[in-house]
Amino acid sequence: MTEATRIGLLSDIHANAVALRAVLDDMEPVDALLCAGDIVGYGPSPKACLNMVRDRSIPTVVGNHDRNVVRGMTWESGDEYARRVLSTDDLEWLGDLPRELRLFDERLKIVHDHPDEQDRYTEPADFSPTLLEDEDVLVLGHTHIQHAETFDDGLVINPGSVGQPRDGDPDAAYGVVGLSDLSVDLCRVPYDIERVQQRIEGTSISGRNGERLVFD
Repeated sequence: MTEATRIGLLSDIHANAVALRAVLDDMEPVDALLCAGDIVGYGPSPKACLNMVRDRSIPTVVGNHDRNVVRGMTWESGDEYARRVLSTDDLEWLGDLPRELRLFDERLKIVHDHPDEQDRYTEPADFSPTLLEDEDVLVLGHTHIQHAETFDDGLVINPGSVGQPRDGDPDAAYGVVGLSDLSVDLCRVPYDIERVQQRIEGTSISGRNGERLVFD
């Protein structure tokens, strides 16, 4: 991956296939897609979301929910559901996801949480040049809060959550970064939240996971 200039950024899909399809349909053509982790957890469609990421060979880093499902350390009902419905092959694939990736001649680094401390939230107020090493672009997830800042040393971006935003806007979130000029577009797209809530009702997942699609 050395020639791509426009990169689509996904994060925190959280087993929300309706939102993921809306994002993929809405996104203008890009040279590559990346995912900052947490494909599973909370939502009703872990298998479908995993298949969409795998079928497109999207480079992906491991999220905390991905890791917990693989280890059987499920602490919420969506994790427990994913653990039951995913195949052994699915779990092995999740288990092989790296902690970080450096791509495009190492100009872009992607992690799920914080570059120096796994599972640490990197809130918008924490965005600073000190997060950057020698990369031009650092991509983070985990907080479900869409935010980007440009510094003299490069760009720090959280594309937000595809499947469960927590920044006051329930629309599915994603980002597009331009490597040639270090530009960034933070994008939102509406999707059928009620349909996802109905799918949750047909599973063992807590109804709270459907409510928070609107209220978080």
